[in-house]
Amino acid sequence: MKLYAISDLHVRAPENREALAQLSPHPDDWLIVAGDVGEAPEDLEFAFETLAPRFRQLLWVPGNHELWTLSQSPSAPRGEAQYQQLVDVCRSHGVLTPEDPYPRWPGEGPPRIIAPLFLLYDYSFRPDDVPEQDAVNWAVESGVLCADESLLFPDPYPSRSAWCAARCEQTRKRLEALPSDCATILVNHFPLRRHHARLPRIPRFSIWCGTRQTEDWPQRFRAEVVVTGHLHIPLTFWEEGVRFEEVSLGYPKQWRHRRTINEALRQILPATTPPSPTPIYRG
Repeated sequence: MKLYAISDLHVRAPENREALAQLSPHPDDWLIVAGDVGEAPEDLEFAFETLAPRFRQLLWVPGNHELWTLSQSPSAPRGEAQYQQLVDVCRSHGVLTPEDPYPRWPGEGPPRIIAPLFLLYDYSFRPDDVPEQDAVNWAVESGVLCADESLLFPDPYPSRSAWCAARCEQTRKRLEALPSDCATILVNHFPLRRHHARLPRIPRFSIWCGTRQTEDWPQRFRAEVVVTGHLHIPLTFWEEGVRFEEVSLGYPKQWRHRRTINEALRQILPATTPPSPTPIYRG
């Protein structure tokens, strides 16, 4: 029995939809889908209808793209309501979400709990001398502006930062209540540490990549592995005894000439690579 992970499937791209249909079955294994499946509930429907028959169990966390509200209708769900709609889609397919009890890993090895997290970001992945209210302008100065600024609404919270704070507080309490004899597999779409948001071509995009509130969570909550996506830079690296896995597929131009979707699927458990002082890039 194995635990696999992948993120950033972006199934609205026809090549990605076709690739997903070619993913080999793993009927005895679990799969983490770490966000950015698509931009609408029907994208999740398509992905889960394709993946659920091929794996014993799916787990999902939202990325920023799933939280976009594309409709201009005043009645279209936004923010928390949009997220809850996605959770309902997951549950209709038997997919575990951040709103469900954290499952114990049933495979071989020591006790482990898989914790799907939804934490968002709060613009704190910025230089210390840039105030939060200036963070977006600081990014725009370099020619970078995330579409979240016009498509990801925080309703009913007053801001994305406030929504992020509420999610972090709620999640922290759940993680603190876990049995102390269990290691964890922490799963979040965004990196948990600021210096992990490395984007060489668009470095100031980092403000949309996480929150400093989670900086100590890998150690504090006994993480054996931290699984994330969002950066579209798939790699494995170790830090303070914790293995970090960025598991994104990305857009067709980012992966089609380098690997197949089956090669993009990352095995999380059992571990397949020994600790290394340098990152192992998977692109």
